[in-house]
Amino acid sequence: MRILVTNDDGIDAHGIEVLTELALELSDDVWVVAPDVDNSGASHSLTLKDPLRHVEVAPKRFSLKGTPTDCVIMGVRQFLGDTPPDLILSGINHGQNIADDVTYSGTIAGAIEGTLLGIPSIALSLTTGSKNVHSAFWETPRQFGVQLINDVLAAGVDKDVLININFPDCEPSEVAGQMVTTQGRRDQGLLKIDSRTDPRGRDYFWFDFERRLSRPEKGTDLWAIYNGYISITPLHLNLTHFESCVELGQLLNKN
Repeated sequence: MRILVTNDDGIDAHGIEVLTELALELSDDVWVVAPDVDNSGASHSLTLKDPLRHVEVAPKRFSLKGTPTDCVIMGVRQFLGDTPPDLILSGINHGQNIADDVTYSGTIAGAIEGTLLGIPSIALSLTTGSKNVHSAFWETPRQFGVQLINDVLAAGVDKDVLININFPDCEPSEVAGQMVTTQGRRDQGLLKIDSRTDPRGRDYFWFDFERRLSRPEKGTDLWAIYNGYISITPLHLNLTHFESCVELGQLLNKN
């Protein structure tokens, strides 16, 4: 099995080292293509106005001046030549990618692009900082990651579906279990705009989030993470709301 690993935290992030370790337990043919700098929040953006420059930092390991989407495209269509990967793994992100994060996340975007290219793709993230600002339990994905990836592949991933996995912010021994979940939604009141002034007297702004929990429904990715479960969420590329198509069609369709 040939595996392509990418992320949005950048080629030097600790999470991509952990994910590469897991990938090498699954296969001896592992390639890494990742952004040269942190692209968190880049979503499914594509570089069109700048050249895509790269450095081969080691055999089968490339740093690209581009987004996670760029990395997957270049990996599949350029660096891996005529033999595309059988699996794309994106992450492991330093921080959760659940609920509203789905549409912002560059980690998930890497898996989206892989899915668009017809390759089974899994995004993986580790919840951090919920117990204290410095907590990051990397042994949790190390212990559960390989078996979980194998289980997902054995179950099969439908066309146009990617798998979004989030590990809770706890030691492996404290994991409550694993749960297939739906995408939750946060309390948007958590977002704050921090207004500041630089040394030259010019105003600038910084987005920040309050560190308090939402009240999610059971069965959502938020609920699972809050309660110590590994969250496994199948996400579909088609964002159409089919019920609204029927309702609006009755009102707006004209011959």
